[in-house]
Amino acid sequence: MQRDWETHYQAGDTPWDHGGPAPGLLDFLTRRGGALRGRVLVPGCGFGHDARAWAEAGLEAVGLDVAPSAVARAKQLHRETAQVRFAEGDFLGAGSGADPFDWLFEHTLYCAIDPALRDAYAAAAGRHVRPGGHFLAIHYLTPSSPEGPPFPCSREEILGRFDRDFELVEDWNPPGWEARLGREWMFWWRRR
Repeated sequence: MQRDWETHYQAGDTPWDHGGPAPGLLDFLTRRGGALRGRVLVPGCGFGHDARAWAEAGLEAVGLDVAPSAVARAKQLHRETAQVRFAEGDFLGAGSGADPFDWLFEHTLYCAIDPALRDAYAAAAGRHVRPGGHFLAIHYLTPSSPEGPPFPCSREEILGRFDRDFELVEDWNPPGWEARLGREWMFWWRRR
């Protein structure tokens, strides 16, 4: 059963929002940012902090979220420009991939959706990334409650789920917020 994300945003019940971009993303952009080019899709963007970080690194970023209140707040926090914009939409069903992105970035979206939708998520990732493009993800592997969300996942599950459309470039334990240190894992994939 999918969670009603809009209700959480309207109630201000957003404990996943830390007021800034994911530390693992900032580390990645600092180490590789100068060489990154193109367009990036950030599904489950929430208040848009990660999309803004990509734009500041020089990419054209599109933040996507199913919750209209999240998108409205992202637009308030981060002025839309040619480099960054925000849209309401469902990543799992959005678009046909007719204009795929160079990059796809997500921070704990995969673990937030119902596990029954994980195959649909993997298919959406393949649809939204151009051949030779990249998928960068930070997955929350061991949340405190298995009932979710977030729902538990493992490195092995993720490797098996995405290796049909993507080739793993690298995976590692990223910097993170204190409560999540050692509980998140970052994956960098290249679209086959």
